[in-house]
Amino acid sequence: MAKKGKKYQMVAELIDREMEYTIEEACDLVKKTSTASFDESVDLDLRLGVDPRHADQMVRGTVSLPHGTGRSVRILALVNEAKQEEAKEAGADHVGLDEYITKIEEGWADVDIIIATPDVMGKIGRLGRQLGPRGLMPNPKSGTVTMDVGSAVKEFKTGKIDFRVDKTGILHTSVGKVSFDANALRENLISFLQNIIRLRPSTAKGTYIKSAYLSTTMGPSIPISRSSITSI
Repeated sequence: MAKKGKKYQMVAELIDREMEYTIEEACDLVKKTSTASFDESVDLDLRLGVDPRHADQMVRGTVSLPHGTGRSVRILALVNEAKQEEAKEAGADHVGLDEYITKIEEGWADVDIIIATPDVMGKIGRLGRQLGPRGLMPNPKSGTVTMDVGSAVKEFKTGKIDFRVDKTGILHTSVGKVSFDANALRENLISFLQNIIRLRPSTAKGTYIKSAYLSTTMGPSIPISRSSITSI
């Protein structure tokens, strides 16, 4: 196993492995565990009591974080000519259709989000093999298939995020940056968790949120108590 650096070991000592922290305590502590020279993301990992192999236990959706994510989001709008100007004015980084479908088929995927209109999904469907594994395939449930392209682009640019539990029941997302103050991180975290609780599948039995950890990109994980989450 790779040996952790001195800086990592030093900040890891700030975390008491015998206890779980409240949301407020975790947001205060995570800022102290950053050791990188760049503005690290603050990441949340949830282990959910669901079986994503069953469609009725898939947890996915979108949420607009009150303080955004702090990162620049690259958006591709796959739309017909009638919607291209709207997408450009809203701030999409790449706009087009056939030329980008060809680029994607050739291996290009230098974007974070792809937004499309319903009328072009017949063309985009064949990109499932390229986009599916990367989590980039447009989907109505994530708000990335819509006729209101301008609003969708603006929302994702200003902090709306798409999330989806993986096949092992783990959900990973970023809730801000280390440069955010602790209160902004707390409000983002609570907003995200409230949405996850609201999306609990009716078929999920037993404990829904089994564990929750907060960490910086390069830092150690901080366990969050379930009682702190269920009380929000």
